[in-house]
Amino acid sequence: MHRIVSATVHPALRLILLALALCLSVTANAEEPDVRTTWRLLDYIAVDYASAVSEGRVADEFEYREMVEFSDVVARQIAALPDTKDNQALIRRSDQLRALIANKEPAERVGRLARALAASLLTAYPVPLAPSQAPDLDRARTLFAQNCASCHGAAGSAPPAAMQALDPPPIDFTDIDRARQRSAFGLYQVITQGLEGTSMASFASLSDEDRWALAFHAGSIAFEDVAKGERIWREDDGIRQLVPDLETLAALTPESLAEQIGEDRALAVMAYLRANPDAVGQANDAGSLAFVRDTLDRSLSAYRAGNREEARQLALSAYLDGFEPLEALLATRDGGLMREVEQALGQFRAGIESGANPSELQQLRARIDSLLARAEGALAPEAASEISTFLGAFTILLREGIEALLVVIAMIAFVKKSQRSEVLPYIHGGWIAALFAGVATWVVATYFVSISGASREMTEGIGALLAAVILVSVGIWMHGKSQAEEWRRYIQEKMGKALSRGSAWFLFGLAFVVVYREAFETILFYAALWNPQSSGIILAGALSAVALLALIAWAMLRYSRKLPITQFFRYSAILIAILAVILAGKGVGAFQEAGVLSATFIAGLPRLAELGFFPTVETIGAQLLTLLALIAGFRVSRSPSGPQPAAVEG
Repeated sequence: MHRIVSATVHPALRLILLALALCLSVTANAEEPDVRTTWRLLDYIAVDYASAVSEGRVADEFEYREMVEFSDVVARQIAALPDTKDNQALIRRSDQLRALIANKEPAERVGRLARALAASLLTAYPVPLAPSQAPDLDRARTLFAQNCASCHGAAGSAPPAAMQALDPPPIDFTDIDRARQRSAFGLYQVITQGLEGTSMASFASLSDEDRWALAFHAGSIAFEDVAKGERIWREDDGIRQLVPDLETLAALTPESLAEQIGEDRALAVMAYLRANPDAVGQANDAGSLAFVRDTLDRSLSAYRAGNREEARQLALSAYLDGFEPLEALLATRDGGLMREVEQALGQFRAGIESGANPSELQQLRARIDSLLARAEGALAPEAASEISTFLGAFTILLREGIEALLVVIAMIAFVKKSQRSEVLPYIHGGWIAALFAGVATWVVATYFVSISGASREMTEGIGALLAAVILVSVGIWMHGKSQAEEWRRYIQEKMGKALSRGSAWFLFGLAFVVVYREAFETILFYAALWNPQSSGIILAGALSAVALLALIAWAMLRYSRKLPITQFFRYSAILIAILAVILAGKGVGAFQEAGVLSATFIAGLPRLAELGFFPTVETIGAQLLTLLALIAGFRVSRSPSGPQPAAVEG
């Protein structure tokens, strides 16, 4: 159970909480509020005790007295609960908690027991600590006007003059300092039970859904920057993981979230989530086909309402946040279906960009739904098999590794045939550094910061285009050396000279860029595919791919030594030219999937992602331009005065 709890709580709120715990429940079912309140008290003890006691001594007398009072209330409330098979064990543990606090035991021990007792309490007496579904905020505003505005003012900020004379006066919901310390659950408790000693009456007569709706609305009044919060929420996977469900959101205070992500971002995110609690349910489905369906429906609705930019962003989110995390797994189960879904989602985005008729988008939406239904069957746990998992791990690494391997082996063979073995450490250093950088990227993305779907596509796109540009230059140069006379002249000019430091670092950079791009993409695929239950099979597939790649590398190096030098350069130039064209298509395709470039689809053409061929005007255009540049370069390089690249200059 994921929860984020404030380490400090306003003294007034503590007194309110204690009053809630001590007062009799006014609802028909008394047990549920008592269990909720008891759980909440345990949660506060687990977090706040550390500020009350330090090294066996009282650090804060007021805090410590509250810890003693809270533990007494917990013990009494647990003892008053209906008998169950677990009741006596709960009573013993609550008595143990009181004793630990009375003896000023270490915070770690008290916190561990308080959390364990809270978990056991909910197991023995399961009650909802959050709404069963996202509250209806439109209805909440009507309810607030009907039931709350007379005391708190229509906007929740200016109580009528007659109410200001009360002691204490009604809460000003725009008070940001107090709002930072309120959870929706705490507000729900007050709305349900009222507040003894104040003018706040119980609204237990309202339905549970209405009380939760009021709690979320009242808790949102102090926060304003909803647009900024929405942007942060959509872009940062890490924050979405901090608030995975409504139960976490209901228990969350802005102050505790600020401890995790910073004050400004926390207030903005809370503004968005309190005003749009349904976003949490969608985030919980992120990386799921349900999220894809829901987000596409919202996109279509926005498009029909004339909000094209919102529709575009939602359609992009349906792919990047919903479908892309599942691509690797679906590719191992049904690669053809994966490509169909990806292309259909791209066509949906393109339709929005081009201003298509809403009925056309509706038809495409229906087609996507049928594809997603097929994908659900392919992704179902029962559809998995050991052979499919093995082949998935095997083909992913083999496919991504082969592109990098071809370039690196060609570079190694080149420097050996040029008798420039002193530069080999630069090439090996480049690809080894790329592997470490790939692992480091995974560690950072997993444990420190979140890399969004758009960022992943941008990284892949930049790497692909950069490698394509470099490979065009290298391919043209190699083609120029495919004539025997040209090669002899080159050897006569360069033999005996040490390769310049700049040229060596050029080879290092080329090896790094090509391998890092493939390593980055491979790690993303494996992260999506990874399953602890299948870890042995996945590792077996990966190791098998590594063994085959090593065999291919050995064969290529051995065969290249037997090739006449001019044939070696001719074949290498052709191979590198093909890779450049493929990478140009992949780079532009990645930018399109990230939403940076528009996509103009051409009907009837297949999608061959492995060859970088996507049926769009932009990707085909990029590949044609790359091909024309290579053809022109090949022609120029065959002339005696053809260019000499920096990669091999002395």
